[in-house]
Amino acid sequence: MTTLPIARMGAEVLKHRAAEVTDFSDPALETFLQDMVETMHAARGVGLAAPQVSKPVRIVVFFVPAARNAGQEIPMTAMINPIITPLDDAKNDAYEACLSVPGLTGMVPRFTNIRYSYQDITGARIEREAHGFHARVVQHECDHLDGILYPQRVVDMTSLAFADVLQAEADAKGEDLELDEEG
Repeated sequence: MTTLPIARMGAEVLKHRAAEVTDFSDPALETFLQDMVETMHAARGVGLAAPQVSKPVRIVVFFVPAARNAGQEIPMTAMINPIITPLDDAKNDAYEACLSVPGLTGMVPRFTNIRYSYQDITGARIEREAHGFHARVVQHECDHLDGILYPQRVVDMTSLAFADVLQAEADAKGEDLELDEEG
């Protein structure tokens, strides 16, 4: 397996819609998925989209730790050609971070409850529902497939800040600051 370089904000590959995966028999697909997972772990993220490693295809890998998801862990998932549908209009705001936008964080509104479907490595279609942080991670990663980085979703630009500065200020006040660590 290989740790791949992560494209940063400004890279052309992060600005465009990624292409659908159509060849599920390609033996390079499994190797690429393994490399994505290794890269995500090495970067200490919870998700990673193929455009972030300079491959403009509709692939996402992610996991959701139980501590961030009401005690329910979502194991490592590889999604190919994902589709998201909000279940209702409910949204919540939370700070997000991104491996392609290192050091920064911003408050992003996201749907709280979604249904998503995707193809697995064999091409089989799988459907799930997600709520809370799980839903946030899926939406954040799938945005990458459409050329969208989280700063484009920040409504109040005064919330965009360096994560270490916000953390230091919260620590000084004795506050608990929860920064979401997406990919």
